[in-house]
Amino acid sequence: MRRKLPQALALGLVIATATGCSANDLPRLGLPSPVTKEGPLVLHMWQGSWIAALVVGALMWGLIIWSVIFHRRSRTKVEVPAQTRYNVPIEALYTAVPLVIVSVLFYFVARDEATLTKVDAKPQHTINVVGFQWSWAFNYENSEIPDPASTTAAYEVGSTKEPPTLYLPINETVKFRLTSNDVIHDFWPVNFMMKMDVVPGVVNEFQVTPTALGTYRGKCAELCGVDHSRMLFNVKVVTADEYQQHLKDLRDKGQAGAVPAGILPTTGSSEEK
Repeated sequence: MRRKLPQALALGLVIATATGCSANDLPRLGLPSPVTKEGPLVLHMWQGSWIAALVVGALMWGLIIWSVIFHRRSRTKVEVPAQTRYNVPIEALYTAVPLVIVSVLFYFVARDEATLTKVDAKPQHTINVVGFQWSWAFNYENSEIPDPASTTAAYEVGSTKEPPTLYLPINETVKFRLTSNDVIHDFWPVNFMMKMDVVPGVVNEFQVTPTALGTYRGKCAELCGVDHSRMLFNVKVVTADEYQQHLKDLRDKGQAGAVPAGILPTTGSSEEK
């Protein structure tokens, strides 16, 4: 029975790692369903980290249990177990194995990070996201507008009482330019499985391609003050026609142009709307 347990454990690990399952076929382990082209890459990296942790954990627990069972102290006689000192091969193994594990994890993280942070030179849409205490402003900068006579961008500003809604067109690349006019925030559309700091004086960028229609939650993921927990927003993925209509509606309401500081031109406070 003791011999069959390690064999079954090893077989289970092999099945989990070698079946060629996609990220959606495996448990999401606490993450939401991805709704962007880039989301499955993050999910797969998360699942791979869990598999690696389970393999290492199973090995360590197996060694501990094996030592407890086969090297337990005898009740009938006191016997000092054989001591191992200055064993160069074992000490080299202790050093090499962690280095290999860390190097493998570093390689996959660096590879996927380079893919996730890559930004096209000419994305289909660019949106400037402004974080401020304690809400968001969305400046739709270079979106294509059907009417050739109208080339004005549009904006939307939220508040803690009325979280703004960010509209995005499905299956079209969108680059976010993240800026802040006060403290560090963090732009996190939850189901996009991507978030990035919004830092004063720094312009951070990342790009996504939404792949599923619907309305999704967003929040600030960096403690930024008293109302941090109320710094929310929604993301609505719509068709291209609905997206263009939303921009037109914003311009018709007088929200043409941009608010780079996240403050409405007619008010002195970003919390007033």
